[in-house]
Amino acid sequence: MNSKNSIQKMTIAALLSAIGIVIPMFAPKFILEPASYTLASHVPVFIAMFISPYVAISVALISAIGFLLAGIFPIVVVLRALSHIVFVVIGSFMLKKNPKLLSTVKGSALFGLLMALIHAVSEVTVVTLFYWGNNMSSAYYDKGYLVSVILLVGAGTIIHSMIDFTIAYVVWKPLQKVVNIPVSVGGRKARY
Repeated sequence: MNSKNSIQKMTIAALLSAIGIVIPMFAPKFILEPASYTLASHVPVFIAMFISPYVAISVALISAIGFLLAGIFPIVVVLRALSHIVFVVIGSFMLKKNPKLLSTVKGSALFGLLMALIHAVSEVTVVTLFYWGNNMSSAYYDKGYLVSVILLVGAGTIIHSMIDFTIAYVVWKPLQKVVNIPVSVGGRKARY
């Protein structure tokens, strides 16, 4: 049975990774100069977090490659995607330790907000390093650090993350009841 669970998790990780690669290439992008947001780009990563830490980490790393392969994003955006590994590691281990964390709407909302805050801090850190290294487009410097980095990247990431978490949660809840997936969280007893 353990071998079957490993194969299932590996297959799910591959499917979520493929989705994570395709989304940056084809999903709608919202641009609030100088920042940009790709709709649903975090959904595969959040769903992977619900399954296991190892699935989540692999999907986060491979999804970052999707931003690189898309060929339309500057390196700072690719590194913002790579920074997702921070909230993914924290969140997936939290869910593994407490599988009932998402069993209530309040718990889910608080978890999503915490992940959004960690997510935003990680992305702001990446953009700040580029900003202070004079490696950003002139639009960032025209609007200044507070608006372009703290407001657009920081607050924008919190909003974007919460939207994508909600999409992932709405997709995940009914899916876990239909498909027999070995998961860390959900309505069934966790299996590892």
